Amino acid sequence: MRIGFLLCTVFAGAVFGIPHIAFAQSASDIQSKITANKSQIESLEAEVAAFQKQLDKLGSQKNTLQSTIDTLTISQKQLAAQIQVTQSKIASANLEIQNLSSSIGDKEETISANQEAIAKILRRTAQDERTPLVANLISSDSLSDAWRITDQAVQFNRALSEDIEELRVARTELTKDRDQVTAAKAKLVSLHTDLTLQKRSVDASKQTQQQLLSQTKNQEKNYQRLIAQKEAAEKAFEQDLVNLQGQLNLIVNPNLLPKVGSGVLSWPLSKLFMFNCTKRSKVFGNLFCITQYFGNTPFSTANAQVYNNHGHNAIDMGIPIGTPILSSADGVVLGTGDTDIARGCYSFGKWVMVTHGNGLSTLYAHLSSIDVVKGQNVSTGQVLGLSGMTGYATGPHIHFGVYATQGVQILKLGDYRSSAKTPCAGVTMPVATLTAYLNPLSYL
Repeated sequence: MRIGFLLCTVFAGAVFGIPHIAFAQSASDIQSKITANKSQIESLEAEVAAFQKQLDKLGSQKNTLQSTIDTLTISQKQLAAQIQVTQSKIASANLEIQNLSSSIGDKEETISANQEAIAKILRRTAQDERTPLVANLISSDSLSDAWRITDQAVQFNRALSEDIEELRVARTELTKDRDQVTAAKAKLVSLHTDLTLQKRSVDASKQTQQQLLSQTKNQEKNYQRLIAQKEAAEKAFEQDLVNLQGQLNLIVNPNLLPKVGSGVLSWPLSKLFMFNCTKRSKVFGNLFCITQYFGNTPFSTANAQVYNNHGHNAIDMGIPIGTPILSSADGVVLGTGDTDIARGCYSFGKWVMVTHGNGLSTLYAHLSSIDVVKGQNVSTGQVLGLSGMTGYATGPHIHFGVYATQGVQILKLGDYRSSAKTPCAGVTMPVATLTAYLNPLSYL
């Protein structure tokens, strides 16, 4: 052990009373709590995964009233477990920050004590030695004595300086760790906020489904009759759109659109959600949770009476109700709306359209809630609303459409003669020429 470290540690401990043992006990208690939290998180995450398996199984079954209610119930339970996971992670982050902060404070006190000890020892040496160090060297009986005195002084100062430098390095490292955990905590708090919003949305959707149970008198035949009514209303709505598309006379210049494959748009869901989609590829048959592609898909072909032989004009992604829906790029909210305000108008439900500065506009439909307003500037990844199953939707999903901005307008359908008497006449929604519909996968 170096002389400097020994002198300084003993002196600092005696004078300043640094509580090394007390901190060790505190750190041990904190670590025990962190370990307990990690165990709880693992258990909750296993519970979340089990709920997901149940949801995937329900999704593969025939759409019935009971399966719809069961899906909502399990989604609620899954979200509650996810919220508990996040709360446990936040608690662990707080404990780690507390642990690191205590360690940093302890190191800072030790450094301060060492520095003060050096100063006091040097002052005492100066007071006790009537003869200066230089004079001692000159008056030494031999050259070896002079070298010994000099070497002791050098070693003493070097040892103390090395100890202080080591402690400073440790403090810097601990400060970095604390900053990292603080940043992680901020992300977890944000995630907790998202999950709280999701739970609120699922609660609202559950209430809507309870109203549906009342409306159908909990009879499967009544539910299937309602589904048939939705399909018939959607067929009429699509015909209205065809008529309107012919009246718009909007010209789309392909040269003003981004290059296909340029990746100018981001997925309307979080990176974590999209990562989880890759792990569920066997459920959807793809890596992106897509339930229906753009164009003449098998579903649109089999339901030509609904899509008027024009195919599907967007992509659908199967997601739990209450999932935050994100803007695919910077832009301005061109409009928002809710087609469900008109009885019998089964189309987009709650929707948001954002226009971007690159010639593209994006549509997000079947939402359960909307968090933005017309004219609002939004950034890539900003929450526009929460997913749902409003409008023409028999299950929870997001309808994500991409349009050539030149060829789309937001219109009140009743302002056009052909739509004046339809159930959707009083609603406002995006309407586009056929050439304005673009495949989202071309730009993601």
